[in-house]
Amino acid sequence: MTPEEIGARLAALVDESPAPTVSGGGPFARATVDVPLGRWRAAVQAGRDDPELGLDFFDWLSAVDEGDGGFDLVIHVWSTTRRHGLLIRTRLTDRAAPLAPSIVDLYPGAAWHERETREMFGITFTDPGDDRPLLLPEEFEGHPLRKEFVLATRVAKPWPGAKEPGESSHGGPAKRQPMRPMGVPDPREWGPNAGASPEPEEDRPRRPAADRPARPPRTPRTPPPAAAAPPPAATPPPPGGAAAPPPGESPAPPPGTAPTDGE
Repeated sequence: MTPEEIGARLAALVDESPAPTVSGGGPFARATVDVPLGRWRAAVQAGRDDPELGLDFFDWLSAVDEGDGGFDLVIHVWSTTRRHGLLIRTRLTDRAAPLAPSIVDLYPGAAWHERETREMFGITFTDPGDDRPLLLPEEFEGHPLRKEFVLATRVAKPWPGAKEPGESSHGGPAKRQPMRPMGVPDPREWGPNAGASPEPEEDRPRRPAADRPARPPRTPRTPPPAAAAPPPAATPPPPGGAAAPPPGESPAPPPGTAPTDGE
């Protein structure tokens, strides 16, 4: 089945579902089916029990903070027999107390994912749900993956790489203004220094140009001497030990050979 056929099959099993969309491409293409929150659990169960889809393997579950629109709850399931996957997504519009039905009884492997999503986004899973902490201590306040979560550490403690030109002790002019990452508030608006005016920059007197020592003149570099050519190699004697005759002379006859006329 193609991703379009997989999405259309689940959309036909779940009433009140809009047309499915396809994300990715090639072997990584996945159909994404958006369902209302009231049909979330029914859609997950339909994909698992339908013989044509056969989505018997739970892969992962997480959420996406959509700002004022709420949260998107997403699950990715896979068929081990038909070798295809599907994304099922629903929207939680209540940011103050988002609730979603648990699917642990359908996929027991979703237990840890629901606990992590509850800690990171503040989404509570019901029926039955599990409120035990997974990654954060019990006394931790807030939900780190929400967009409004304040990264207080970067305000209360100096960041090691926060010094820009003009902010350290060298006193040079600043070349650019430091940018705060998302979630890091202005230290003058939040934290122990809230309401404080910015510290004036210290003006460091610059040394006049006349007091600067003159640079010594550069000495031109001389190229190294060229290497001498190696002597020509001696001609090796021929086999048998007889030396080659001088230029213009005939070679001597081999021993035991009678001389010919003219020699």
